[in-house]
Amino acid sequence: MLVKTLGIIDLVVGVIILFLINLNLPNQMLLFFGVLVFTKSGIGMLKDLGSWIDFSAGAILFLSIVFTIPSTISIIFGVLVLQKGIFSFF
Repeated sequence: MLVKTLGIIDLVVGVIILFLINLNLPNQMLLFFGVLVFTKSGIGMLKDLGSWIDFSAGAILFLSIVFTIPSTISIIFGVLVLQKGIFSFF
């Protein structure tokens, strides 16, 4: 059950990162999901690739508050996080 809950978080964050260019989300929402993903990456203690993907996704969410993230980076990391979220259901 916990893995599926964390997978749902991955799916939401993946969609946010994918559509980061087109959506104009409030900074509080980006901060909330950034902290959530950073905390999630801390659970794995950065020992596996999934934790590093979460850590990078959190960094992208934090950086998107100040900078404009290029669309290629947004698409690549959005797909990675979405893939991680989908595979957590199997």
